[in-house]
Amino acid sequence: RHTKTAPLPTYDEVLVCTPDTEEEEVELIVRRALSSDSQNQKIYCLLGAEKLAYKVSKQLESHFFRLLQSSTVPDFRFIVFCNAKAHNSYVTTAFDMYKVTIPRYSETEIQAYLSTHLKVPCGTAPVAQAFKEPYQQNVKFVFSNQAGMGR
Repeated sequence: RHTKTAPLPTYDEVLVCTPDTEEEEVELIVRRALSSDSQNQKIYCLLGAEKLAYKVSKQLESHFFRLLQSSTVPDFRFIVFCNAKAHNSYVTTAFDMYKVTIPRYSETEIQAYLSTHLKVPCGTAPVAQAFKEPYQQNVKFVFSNQAGMGR
């Protein structure tokens, strides 16, 4: 559900997947999502799950469905984000019955949301003061067309 006041996820709620993501990392986030402690309103997320190695993808499916059967949490929050074009991904196929399309938000809406959640408290982050903007944020993205030029 979209709300402007909902907080950003914390470090323990998100796993950014790569081909090197290990089974233990995937199992840990699934356990967090389906444990009785998950009723603290956290939303656990796998980002880029289509990048998981086949073996890890199979283990994700196995852990999820095994833990789901033994879970006593009726309203767990676990989201698996996959690239819509990754049709050959095992994860996409394994969780197909749960597939939903998320609403699209404009760049302006996303920027407004992030600007409210990424503000730096006064006097706490001298690095943020290097940017001459009316609001100070603790995260900046710098893009470059050449490798190594965006440091």
